[in-house]
Amino acid sequence: MDVSALTWIITLVVLVGVLLLDLLIIGRRPHEPSIRESSLWVGFYVVLALIFGLGVWATSGGRFAGEFYIGWLTEYSLSIDNLFVFVVIMGRFAVPRQYQQTVLLIGIVLALVMRGGFIAAGSALVSQFSWVFYIFGAFLVYTAISFLRQGEMDAADVKENALVRWSQRHLPLSNSFNGTKLTVMSETGKRLFTPMLLVLIAIGTTDLIFALDSIPAIFGVTKEPYLVFTANVFALMGLRQLYFLLGGLLDRLVYLNVGLAVVLGFIGVKLVLEALADNSLPFINGGEHVGWAPHIPIWLSLTVILGSLIIATIASLLKASKDRRRELADVGSR
Repeated sequence: MDVSALTWIITLVVLVGVLLLDLLIIGRRPHEPSIRESSLWVGFYVVLALIFGLGVWATSGGRFAGEFYIGWLTEYSLSIDNLFVFVVIMGRFAVPRQYQQTVLLIGIVLALVMRGGFIAAGSALVSQFSWVFYIFGAFLVYTAISFLRQGEMDAADVKENALVRWSQRHLPLSNSFNGTKLTVMSETGKRLFTPMLLVLIAIGTTDLIFALDSIPAIFGVTKEPYLVFTANVFALMGLRQLYFLLGGLLDRLVYLNVGLAVVLGFIGVKLVLEALADNSLPFINGGEHVGWAPHIPIWLSLTVILGSLIIATIASLLKASKDRRRELADVGSR
């Protein structure tokens, strides 16, 4: 895929412009968005991603458009998992609802910066060392197993964040928020950090952890830096509004981790197979390509990823409905 410098510049200018618009809206009127407002913004970003994919199709062909859509879908699903952690963080530090938009937007910007750095490093590694896909693949399989083993995250998980714990012990902190500001002046004239600083530290470290998962996953779908970057950006744009749109529904997606485990495990195996098919390591098959290792087609990747997420969502909603009926029956029998 041949992407000119001008295309990169135009893409960056447009995406930064959209983010700045988002920032201006929040800065002028911090508030908790309504369901209608959130729905419109989420729909706007989804349509924008779909249109962008069609543009890739028109300029570079169906293969690269398919890679963008699969990458975007994968990163979007991982970003939704981010929201679970954000909910825990907001609850752990009792962030007022009207300030949560600002926290989320800062978290998204931090995620974009971190992922941008990882994308640059990953692209350099991939272009120079094909064997890095063995590492990426093994890491994703390990992450998939971790997703299956981990239970539901609670406030204690955030509290154990070493950087948050250090900040609580060593920084002068106030007990109350001062809007979205990071400091406040005490009655004695001493400047203190507000809990907002701890929230941003927790959000930032969470973004770092999720970036470590998401970048190998997207490189398992496409090796094109332009598609890797844009898929990540479109997956993160609209995440703030999605947080308010889903609301309590997040607690009902109990099987999302299972669906994500299948997705990451599949991509991990796909990466290892592709590494074997292009093998050049001397201690594997004498440095020759492994003939039986297949290249998994785009349509199969899309089917597995989309199917896993749909099944996980439907199963989660069915379980939530069943649990709700059981609770009502228990209340009625008392």
